[in-house]
Formats: sequence, C-alpha cells, structure tokens
Amino acid sequence: MNPLPLTNSAVRVVLVAITKHGAEQTAALARKLPHASVCVAEKFVSLMAGLPNPVRAYSGAFRDEIATLFTEFDQVVFFVSLGAVVRLIAPHLKSKDEDPGVVVVDDAGQFVIPVLSGHVGGANAMAEQVALLLCATAVLTTASDVGKTIAVDILGRELGWKVEAPKLNITRVSAHVVNGEPIAVVQEAGSPGWWTRPTPLPATIHKFSSFDDVDLTRFKAVLWITHAEVTAERWQQLNERLVVYRPPQTA
Repeated sequence: MNPLPLTNSAVRVVLVAITKHGAEQTAALARKLPHASVCVAEKFVSLMAGLPNPVRAYSGAFRDEIATLFTEFDQVVFFVSLGAVVRLIAPHLKSKDEDPGVVVVDDAGQFVIPVLSGHVGGANAMAEQVALLLCATAVLTTASDVGKTIAVDILGRELGWKVEAPKLNITRVSAHVVNGEPIAVVQEAGSPGWWTRPTPLPATIHKFSSFDDVDLTRFKAVLWITHAEVTAERWQQLNERLVVYRPPQTA
C-alpha cells in the first residue's frame, strides 16, 4: 500500500494532545508535518511556539472537541492513551465511509496504532507514515495488512481507481481474500503497478488479462479491473463474488 502523501495539504491532518508530554511529542511531529494542524490544551500552547502549523487551543472539556475534529479533519493523530481515545470517539462514530482515520501514538512514541477507518479512511497509511517520521513501529491489525494480501476496498485507490460493487460484495470478497481462498484478478485496463508491497502476491491470487479466460468454477471471487460494461446478468451470475474497479479513462 502506498502511504498517504502527508505533505499534501489536501489531506487534512490534526495532531492532538491533552498532556504536557503529549504536547511535546505533538510539537516534535508537527515540525515534520508543516501542513498538519495541532490541537492542544490552552495551557500548552506555549510549547508550540515557532511552529508553522495552525494551532487550535481548547480550554474546556476535551471531549467537547471531538465532534469538531471529526468534522474538520481527514486524519486525527492522538498522543493520548488508546483506551481514552476509544471512549472519546465512540459517541461520534458513523461508518467507515464517513469517519476520519484515527491513529494513536503511545506515550513513549514507540508504537503507532490505527484505530478507526484503517483502509477507506487511510489510517493504516497514516500510521505507517507517522511511524516512519518518529522511528516507531506501526501496529496494523487489519487482516489484509497482516496477511500481506489485497485490500479489496481500496485496491488501486492511489491510481485513481473507483470501486464499483455493493458493500455486501466487498465484505464477502474481502473475507475470501484474507481466508486464502482462490481469487481471480482480471485486469483489462489501468496501470499494472497496483501491487506495491515489497512481498510478492500471495499464491492464492491468480492474474488474467481477460474475463473470458477465467474458469469461474475454480475461484471464490473475481476482482475485475475494466472499462467494460458489467451487465446485470454478470452481477447475478457471480452473486456476491464480484468486485469491479474502474481506472481513469486515458485520453
């Protein structure tokens, strides 16, 4: 997976701390992420002196800041304990398509943990980037990352591909992929450089250049990268076993 370009100001990132030590860690990371905003208690604002980052200071209860952070930012990086973050964000959760990516950095700055919206929200990629900047370890728990296999819901996202499938299909096919069942990947369009992990594709993933070459009885699911029309009959034939990806049309 290609990490999110954190220096890209289009990705709205905020670094959050509620203690003095956390604020010091936040300031250190903020120097390496000049486009990120910072949110700290008002009494720790002086620790942000000299930073080019926008600073948001709060004086009331920190829990009252969460709704605004969820609305205004794509990625929220907490220098706060994992348990506290879980309790703080729980009342604000909607869905993985709406929630921002949430990442927690432990108090010693050794581990970076994506907590929410790891794939669609980009928290996994964010955690990897932050870990690189802090010389820390990213702790990824999503099955496709642990198993070093295809993340069905975001395949080709960095290449501009759009996923076309019912949510149930994505869920079912993702399960087949992470369970190591045989999967056909049919690529009829788009860049071939979609696999960016340093490890090879799992042996259970089989690549084809045409849908007609696939013996559908041999595979639990099909990932189809194409510009072709997918008929209602084809969706019905494969039931919940098909996910389609639409690369950008070339001029």
